[in-house]
Amino acid sequence: QVQVTESGGGLAQTAGSLRVSCAASERPPPSYNMAWFRRAPGQEREFVAVISRSGGITYYADSVKGRFTISRDKGENAAHLQMDNLKPEDTAIYYCAIQLKASIGSRSPDDFGAWGQGTQVAVFS
Repeated sequence: QVQVTESGGGLAQTAGSLRVSCAASERPPPSYNMAWFRRAPGQEREFVAVISRSGGITYYADSVKGRFTISRDKGENAAHLQMDNLKPEDTAIYYCAIQLKASIGSRSPDDFGAWGQGTQVAVFS
């Protein structure tokens, strides 16, 4: 059973930067689309970004477009989210997941699995 583990995150000032990373445990690693979601206090889990198996296709939520960059290690089920120009509204627990069904255009958490424990990102003004 695939397990995903997140790392990174932490505390940053408004307009600062943070990076979160995740890796899937399954070996040998089949290739999955990988995504980041986040859950702010009192809110539902929301889509942030997704990257294709090859790394050649990426999609972002409108709220992070132009500020966040998703990437992955070539040939590995490891993904990263570089977060620049952070805003207080980016404060959330960030989760990594692999896509189990549907196409890369899906933003529904129901199409993803192997959720990690999440990593906290907090942005203060």
